[in-house]
Amino acid sequence: MGRESLSSLEKKASLSWLLAFYGEMLTENQREMARLYWEEDFTLAEIAQQFSISRQSVHDTVSRTEKQLEGLEEKLGLLRRFKQVEEGLKACEKELSRVIASDETKPHLAAARRWIAALLDQEEE
Repeated sequence: MGRESLSSLEKKASLSWLLAFYGEMLTENQREMARLYWEEDFTLAEIAQQFSISRQSVHDTVSRTEKQLEGLEEKLGLLRRFKQVEEGLKACEKELSRVIASDETKPHLAAARRWIAALLDQEEE
């Protein structure tokens, strides 16, 4: 599903994820303006005042940054891959919860559950 079919809130959340993955590839100004706009919900005018530039310059920067982030995701697919791994780990966790372990396999099952839980916790940070 393309970002154009998402609600405004969903689009901002999606762009925030892209910013988290690819933000280091942007200029400091691009990163900060995008963060303020998508994550802190600043208006274009508020960001313009903070950077001492025009509202139109902020709009252009945010729009260009959005296209750049979407292009990076299209080429590299890091966010898509992250979400696939997360879904896979959650599916593994669900399947493991159905396993009844013997005394011999309980430590291994518990270790597998701990690894999955740790990976899921780490991914949410």
